[in-house]
Amino acid sequence: MSDDATAFVPGHVTGFFSAHPADDPAVAGSRGAGLTLSHGVTVTVEPAPETTVSLDGEAVEMPPVADVLRSLGVTATVDAESDLPLGAGFGVSGAMALGTALAANAVFACGRSENELVTLAHVAEVRAGTGLGDVVAQARGGMPVRVEPGAPAHGRMDGVPARPEIEYVAFGGLSTADVLSGDTTTLTAAGETALEALRAEPTLDRFVAESRRFARDAGLLTGGRVETAIDDVRAAGGDGSMAMLGETVFAVGTGLSDAGYDPERCRVHPAGATLRSE
Repeated sequence: MSDDATAFVPGHVTGFFSAHPADDPAVAGSRGAGLTLSHGVTVTVEPAPETTVSLDGEAVEMPPVADVLRSLGVTATVDAESDLPLGAGFGVSGAMALGTALAANAVFACGRSENELVTLAHVAEVRAGTGLGDVVAQARGGMPVRVEPGAPAHGRMDGVPARPEIEYVAFGGLSTADVLSGDTTTLTAAGETALEALRAEPTLDRFVAESRRFARDAGLLTGGRVETAIDDVRAAGGDGSMAMLGETVFAVGTGLSDAGYDPERCRVHPAGATLRSE
């Protein structure tokens, strides 16, 4: 056992997805595609008599993190620092779950493999209703394409070979649990169509175009600031879409800046979650 360990997990923006529930949370998940970001979450785990979780210095209730620690049979202090807002479509809860799994495995010498740790975090997210595909995407990095749903033993991944600069503006949040617990028939049909198109032409431009089409066809663009910002980006000669699931717009290159916004800037992260120290 060591004193502490730290993991970095990239943020993840889903462009489009289809929901695939199952009785076994390791089998459940989503198909779709997204971007992992150089902005992400740094998670430090230290042994403690009871589990506490904080995000940017504030105590938080984070069921997926607690679930991961219970599955490993340990208690710990989990301190997370994030470049990204919670609940705005950046996969922060998935990043905290995966970072906790990687760091706790090192601190407590649990002896789990990478796929086992990814599975623990994925299962915790599915059980909590906070995500279906962020964890497996964050474990891979780049521009991951989730070809088949589920944890590593069940899912199948591919990727778009591009690493562009990204800008984003977060206007607010959406409840992932509320969306996933409702009727996802229309959303899933739109996601399947988008995935088929991207797999036929796995390029950055096609990803953004299909993401934008999905947001409209799935009924998630209902006017307001997100739709206005996307229209502004396109009018300025750029391209962008909505992050799933959040009141967030992402654009390639300087798309939001060119449209007159004051965005955050980062890049597509070239790798997946990484243990920084043991």
